[in-house]
Amino acid sequence: MPRRVVVAMSGGVDSSVAAALLQEQGYDVIGMMLRVWSEPGKEATNHCCTPESMAAARRVAARLGIPFYAVDAQNEFKDIVVDYFINGYAKGITPNPCLECNRQIRFSYLLDRAMNIGADYLATGHYARKAIADDGKYKLMRAVDPHKDQSYVLHVLNQGQLARSLFPVGEYTKTEIRDLAKKLDVQIAERPDSQDLCFLAGEDYRTFLDRNAPEMIAAGPIINQQGEEIGAHRGLAYYTIGQRKGLGVISTQPQYVIDKELSNNTLVVGPSESLGRDTLVATDVHWVSGIRPSCDFRAQVKTRYSASMSWASVILLDDKHVQVDFDEHIRDITPGQAAVFYDSDDCIGGGIIT
Repeated sequence: MPRRVVVAMSGGVDSSVAAALLQEQGYDVIGMMLRVWSEPGKEATNHCCTPESMAAARRVAARLGIPFYAVDAQNEFKDIVVDYFINGYAKGITPNPCLECNRQIRFSYLLDRAMNIGADYLATGHYARKAIADDGKYKLMRAVDPHKDQSYVLHVLNQGQLARSLFPVGEYTKTEIRDLAKKLDVQIAERPDSQDLCFLAGEDYRTFLDRNAPEMIAAGPIINQQGEEIGAHRGLAYYTIGQRKGLGVISTQPQYVIDKELSNNTLVVGPSESLGRDTLVATDVHWVSGIRPSCDFRAQVKTRYSASMSWASVILLDDKHVQVDFDEHIRDITPGQAAVFYDSDDCIGGGIIT
């Protein structure tokens, strides 16, 4: 009897091709689409589950001849992912809600529903791979296409989740996936990739916060590194480390956000040479293997999804914290983002930058 797999379908290129590839490999494929939270009145522009996306996913399922279901996760998504996003900015950090979505919604909430209908696996359109180590542990690996690799946002998965997960498109480049999509003949091959958080519906996050958390928006002073007040900010949530545009300060040289002092609602700016650090501390560190390393180690580290990897020494502080000492200064190290550790293509784990 063929193994059953639920594919998390979005109506996009990657998840559609994932379903087709698994069907070709002999799996019993079922399509599921998460219906996640949208602001009232903006349902048609939510990148994850617009009526257009739902229709596209249904067309792909019909073309493949597979069942298709929509799973309502609106309340869970709002409570877990959207509130995490809002609360992060309230704390003065720049959160990455995709991490919580993968940890608690896609590979928990949706995975549970897949298992409830007898599936052996949940597959997604993520660009990543998995492998089995010599000790039988599952390994999370970078995708074949380094420009599309999404292991950064999947480093939160545990061994149980990896055991039940499949990433079919991780073995291909994006160009190859689009070529495969053309063969499906369902008008998805040229659909653009979503670049923004789905619940922002294409808007700037500041506009979203204005409507949904206006109480956190409080104006305050902008100071330089000498402590001199040189302007006023609209609210710390509007700014992120390394930001240059939109500061509204007058200076003889470009100014960048260097720090956000939540305790006194102050934004600190400085010249570009003031950006960058050679060390960080990360908390809530998760190890993909489920086992904390026995000693400090060398690794390549990414501090943002779009950042390049940089060599560093990872120093184990305690069960939850590590210190990362880079070989060189790294620009835009931002509290709230993840520091993710790699041994070549092997994603070891990561934690949230404090």
